[in-house]
Amino acid sequence: MTMRNPDPGFWAGRRVLVTGHTGFKGAWLSLWLARLGARVTGYALVPETEPSLCALADLPARIDSRIGDVRDLAALTACVAEARPEIVLHLAAQALVRPSYTDPVGTYASNVMGTVHLLEAVRACPTVQAVVIVTSDKAYENREWVWAYREDEPMGGRDPYSNSKGCAELVTSAYRASFFGASGHPARVASARAGNVIGGGDWSLDRLVPDVVRAFGRGEPVEIRAPGAVRPWQHVLEPLSGYLRLAEALCGDDGARYAEGWNLGPADADCQPVSAVVAGLARGWGAGAHWRLAAGTHPHEATFLKVDASKARAHLAWDRRLRLAEALDWTGAWYRAQAQGADAAALTLEQIGRYEALAVSGDRDSADNVAGHWVGDSA
Repeated sequence: MTMRNPDPGFWAGRRVLVTGHTGFKGAWLSLWLARLGARVTGYALVPETEPSLCALADLPARIDSRIGDVRDLAALTACVAEARPEIVLHLAAQALVRPSYTDPVGTYASNVMGTVHLLEAVRACPTVQAVVIVTSDKAYENREWVWAYREDEPMGGRDPYSNSKGCAELVTSAYRASFFGASGHPARVASARAGNVIGGGDWSLDRLVPDVVRAFGRGEPVEIRAPGAVRPWQHVLEPLSGYLRLAEALCGDDGARYAEGWNLGPADADCQPVSAVVAGLARGWGAGAHWRLAAGTHPHEATFLKVDASKARAHLAWDRRLRLAEALDWTGAWYRAQAQGADAAALTLEQIGRYEALAVSGDRDSADNVAGHWVGDSA
């Protein structure tokens, strides 16, 4: 299959709204869009972490950055009306499982009502042509089976975070049927459910890679709660390329057929236990990097989780480009280079360029050579 990069001719000059641009994935996406020549407006809370990729990359100097809360319908509607976007990419969310146990009300308010507010704001804006609602692989009703979930599986989720993402999918489906396409506003609305995302520039608490990087940087063992939990790991650029490809497809002549839910996940071989990911990062880090089992009891988290991305491979010309080992190498190289003084924006944009080169190369052998060369240069 030929993998397709985002089309600069499509994105250049196009008005795009990214909610959640101050977060990890949102900052990567906004930098990529700016690189493609899009006119990006971001709407999000202030960065939740210090440091943050948004601040280190000076993102507000590169896009029109608006600070606001998706729980504020009036403010969000005003931002959308002023920005007059053609494409909306909705990433703003409370994005972590464990904090959802301590603040379930805030989690549902952000992830469910935030999605309602976004779609209401779009309904009032006639310029919008396409909307991609980003949810999660955890939106599915997890039955702890070992095979991957397909897009027609039931939504669910036991913990508040996962359940809120399932609710966001149901909201999206109801709004699409009730208010968009043949039912009213011409915008095409799709949702995207990505796997567990890793990459440089994430400093969230209670997320595996940032926890590992912090512990290894202090010369301490990282404490792991569930080393046997299996997740669909992928580099951050994998789902972002899918979001962009999906938005392009929604704007096409036959875009209505893409207005549905999509999985963006890795191959089965990259669905590995937490312990394998930590071991891979430790190998790249060097001497003294190791982990230990966290003591005490912990809130429930799913044990097995995979998503089937066959539909995206068949209909979006999308597939993962980095195997898990490569994704870990790119991630570790980003953090090490940044810690040694490299510019965060330059690191991020260079990896975006290297990622795009993997599609241009046309085969995995060439792609592996490109990836390996980059990791060697940056380590």
